Amino acid sequence: MMVVKKNGRKSPFDREKLSKSIYIALKKRPIDTDTVEKFITNISRSLEELGQSEIASNTIGTMVMDGLKDLDPVAYVRFASVYRNFREEKDFIQFVDKIDVFKKR
Repeated sequence: MMVVKKNGRKSPFDREKLSKSIYIALKKRPIDTDTVEKFITNISRSLEELGQSEIASNTIGTMVMDGLKDLDPVAYVRFASVYRNFREEKDFIQFVDKIDVFKKR
């Protein structure tokens, strides 16, 4: 499966790259390794089940964000801050303000 980046470049899907980005978001969070590995496997399988030879990088990013939102809200925000590439503090604040998970606390 090929990943189509925002600039149109294509590269083979790299499970290690996916894994690394998820582990970075979950660093020092109370999530055990088995849970993280299952999460990564579920994302990889979901991508394969789409049955597409090419997949947009933002589709992968959205799948990861959706999963992290349920798994660990702090990791979700960490991943989103890199994935969404917030340019200004106000953009980040607006994003966090919209997150239901934090409003419930």
